[in-house]
Amino acid sequence: MIPNKAWMLGVLAVMAMMTLGRAEDIEADHVASYGVNVYQTYDSSGQYTHEFDGDEEFYVDLKKKETVWSLPVFSHFTSFDPQGALGNIAAMAQGLDILIKRFNYTAAVNEIPEVTVFPKSPVRLGQPNTLICFVDNIFPPVTNISWLINGRSVTEGVSETSFLSKSDHAFSKMGYLTFLPTADDIYDCRVEHWGLEKPLLKHWEPKIPVPMSELTETVVCALGLAIGLGGIIVGTIFIIQGLRTGGTSRQQGPL
Repeated sequence: MIPNKAWMLGVLAVMAMMTLGRAEDIEADHVASYGVNVYQTYDSSGQYTHEFDGDEEFYVDLKKKETVWSLPVFSHFTSFDPQGALGNIAAMAQGLDILIKRFNYTAAVNEIPEVTVFPKSPVRLGQPNTLICFVDNIFPPVTNISWLINGRSVTEGVSETSFLSKSDHAFSKMGYLTFLPTADDIYDCRVEHWGLEKPLLKHWEPKIPVPMSELTETVVCALGLAIGLGGIIVGTIFIIQGLRTGGTSRQQGPL
């Protein structure tokens, strides 16, 4: 179930920047944000991410209490203690409760998410593949992504990203389903969000070209051969007419 309480994202982001954020000049004409920690909520404990210039470096899985790097190679050069994320989130949640009690605030408007489903690779029957459910324009960052095959809920081979922040202060998220394509199976990505009156089902099924029958292949080959022969005959006629016209002109000669 989607939780019935969301933290105020804007306040949390500002508090995070005041606590740990700073900007560094990377080039004379470019300023990159570094060390800005963004806190979002998708369940009762929230989410902790660390970004560099708009790209996520890592997030902390607060349930497993472990740091998850966007690229595993990053962990070879540095580290981050998940307990630091837990401590910061607890302190900021307490500060947010104080702000809510002291100031009158208006709840954020729930946006309607946009959902697209597509395969990672070209689909071939019997060849393992991955379906991607891309959910965009998420605000607030509270959503559930699940998968159905032939109308039945599935949990094996399912994974998803953390919330990915965008420059317009909305978020995106991707869900994954590994599957073995067959001609009979149909798939649905099920998205729940506060901006939706009911769960949204985005349908997808393999588009496998239907093989031609032997009769169809024979007819197509015959038509191709007939067209080719017709072209040869027409071309031969034009050549003969051209030769006759040229010969008549030479016989008449100049006046």
